[in-house]
Amino acid sequence: MAIKIYKPTTPARRGMSVISSRDLTKVKPHKKLLAPRKKRAGRNNQGKITVRHQGGGVKRRLRLVDFRGDKFDIPAKVATIEYDPNRNARIALLNYVDGEKRYIICPHGLKEGMEIIASKENFKSEIGNRFPLSIIPPGSIVHNVELEPGKGGKLARAAGNGITLMVVEGKHAQIKMPSGEVRLIPKDCLATLGQVSNPEHRSIRWGKAGRMRHKNIRPTVRGKAMNPVDHPHGGGEGSNPIGLRGGPKNIYGKKALGVKTRKANRVSEKLILRGRKKKKK
Repeated sequence: MAIKIYKPTTPARRGMSVISSRDLTKVKPHKKLLAPRKKRAGRNNQGKITVRHQGGGVKRRLRLVDFRGDKFDIPAKVATIEYDPNRNARIALLNYVDGEKRYIICPHGLKEGMEIIASKENFKSEIGNRFPLSIIPPGSIVHNVELEPGKGGKLARAAGNGITLMVVEGKHAQIKMPSGEVRLIPKDCLATLGQVSNPEHRSIRWGKAGRMRHKNIRPTVRGKAMNPVDHPHGGGEGSNPIGLRGGPKNIYGKKALGVKTRKANRVSEKLILRGRKKKKK
C-alpha cells in the first residue's frame, strides 16, 4: 500500500491524499456476509440528538467480520483482500476447506492465495494464524486479542495497531497495548499473529470538508462563535476570552479540555500494571 497525492487542480485538492487501492481484489463483497446498516444521525429511539455532529454520509452495508476465529485446525485460503467502509483496516475473505466463508480483519502483509489456520496446540509462526497467548512466543506482535476466552477479539483491531506479548506467567499473559498500557489478560485468550493492515491510514490528509461529510461527520462550531443562550463560551462584542467560569466548559456547562471523565473499572484496574498515561521510570 502507498499514499496517493493528487495535483492541486483545486484548493480542496491541494495537499489532499488517499490510500492506494492496488492491494485490493477487484470483486464485489460476498452477499451472504453483508447486513443492512441503519442511519441514526446521533439520535436515540425517541429522536433526540444524543451525539452531536453526526448525520448524512454515504450509504453503507455492514460486513459480518469474524472476531472469534474459532474454527480450529481447519485450514483456510485467502480468497480476496477487500475494502470495508465501516473500518479503517482491510478485511480478508477466507475460504475454509469445509466450504465455509468468513471475513476477518486483514493482517499487514497477508496476500491473496496465502493459507492461514487457527489452533489451540500446533503453533506455526506465520501472519494471520490464530493461537492462545500461552503458546505464542514472548515478544511477538499480535492483534484482535480477546479479553475473555471465547468472547471474541476486542483489542487492537484498528489500522496499524499491534499488541506486544511480553511474558506468560501463571494464569495470565502480560501484554503491552498500543497506548503504552501494560496489563494482564488470561493466557487462554486467542490472538492473531501480526499487525493490523493499512498502517498508512494515520498519514492521510483529508483535504476538504466534503470527505468528512461522506464519513457521516457534520461541522463543529466553536463555542466562542455562538450566542450566550447556545454555549457557556458565547456572547460578547468581538473576540472574547472564556471568562471567569473556572475553566473551559462544554455546551452543557460541564468541565472540558483536560478534565478526567473516565471512571475506574474496579475489575479491570487490578489487572493494569502500568497505565497508559504513566511514563517509564
